[in-house]
Amino acid sequence: MTKEPMTEYGYQKLCAELKDLQDVQRPEIVKEIDIARSHGDLKENAEYHAAKEKQAFIESRIAELGGILANAQIIDPSQLEHKKVSFGSHVRILNLESDQETSYTIVGSLESNPQKGFISISSPIARALMGKSVGDEVSIKLPNGENDFEILEVVYKPFSLDR
Repeated sequence: MTKEPMTEYGYQKLCAELKDLQDVQRPEIVKEIDIARSHGDLKENAEYHAAKEKQAFIESRIAELGGILANAQIIDPSQLEHKKVSFGSHVRILNLESDQETSYTIVGSLESNPQKGFISISSPIARALMGKSVGDEVSIKLPNGENDFEILEVVYKPFSLDR
């Protein structure tokens, strides 16, 4: 697998989720299964089947997070130069057709949240912006067609993915 870039914050958030699954949710579901099993006939025991499904989900998520964390490449954006768009850059762009300004922060794919302004480094917008500087014009293919943008600002701003 290829390395997945992410911030330290994103990495710690995934580690916390994994720890919760392993140390809290996994033992709880084992108890739930034991209680449901004690109710008798397993064929018609909806409580037992629901608990087993939840257990399968938990185990699947634990395996998924383990793989993600093993392939994580932690990048500290504050240590990067942001003269050009790079991982962790806060980019303000102007749509040259509609005159609308938009701002994005480029993060790892697991940390993206477009509604909050965090876009994945592998998204079409981020890929088009990477390596560009203030004043550069870039053409980006969007669902509504191709649009031309001017880069107004490229900076690093400390951020929290929870904002």
